[in-house]
Amino acid sequence: MPRVTYIMPDGERLEVEVDSGYSVMEGAINNNVEGIVAECGGACACATCHSYIDESWLDRLPEMDDMEDSMLDAAYERKDNSRLTCQIEMNDDLDGLIVHVADNEA
Repeated sequence: MPRVTYIMPDGERLEVEVDSGYSVMEGAINNNVEGIVAECGGACACATCHSYIDESWLDRLPEMDDMEDSMLDAAYERKDNSRLTCQIEMNDDLDGLIVHVADNEA
């Protein structure tokens, strides 16, 4: 089962297993990762699952589509490595993914 390391804004690290086929957001919700609010439940409609993907992983992710790109415009402090975690589906190729949780409650 692939693993994701969520790094909180204060530097705390939480490494969890996320079933293949589940989103990075669902992995956070299922493991009580604070900061990934996911108000819309993963419908790409709120940007409250916004996170920063560790630079070493960016080129391994599928490209973001226009809907995600547009929704990220509503995210607080968007950066070049910003992604919506509801749009990243876990698989064995993403084992070890590192996600820096953004301040989604600002």
